[in-house]
Amino acid sequence: MGKPGQPKKVLLFIATLFKEQDAYYKAIEILEDKFGQILVESSPKLWNYSDYYTPELGSPIKRRFIFFKNLISEADIAKIKIQTNQIEEELSKHGKRTINLDPGYIGLAKLVLATTKDYSHRIYLSNGIYAEVTLIFKNNSFMPNINTYRDYAEEEYIKLFNLARTIYKDLLLGKN
Repeated sequence: MGKPGQPKKVLLFIATLFKEQDAYYKAIEILEDKFGQILVESSPKLWNYSDYYTPELGSPIKRRFIFFKNLISEADIAKIKIQTNQIEEELSKHGKRTINLDPGYIGLAKLVLATTKDYSHRIYLSNGIYAEVTLIFKNNSFMPNINTYRDYAEEEYIKLFNLARTIYKDLLLGKN
């Protein structure tokens, strides 16, 4: 029989979608205040996978990922999702979000996203928040699952997540 263990320390990241750079930089200030020093930021990249966010954010929409130096407990991701939802509300204008903030974490074996949306491949955590394993680490690289968002499955982002995992591993070993 297995014995329950403690949650692992993992690397927090936040995926952002936005139109206006100003919204991104305001969010960065708040996020650094809440979660600490930023370790890595991806370059802005055009996000054109659907029109889902266009009515709220406008277009063209850009994607950036932010990785934080302070490791978190896996158990904290639901609370962090609620905090990022509150930040989205704070930065809203005329009842519309100016930025979308989706927190997740990287562990040695997987990349997990937090969401408010239930679906067949998501597990309920608490307070209306679900989690999904978006990428698995196998054969020395992250790999997508059947329900992985298309941008997360792109080679450019797989390389970014692999780099973040390497940095995370160094943080665990006390190298950074």
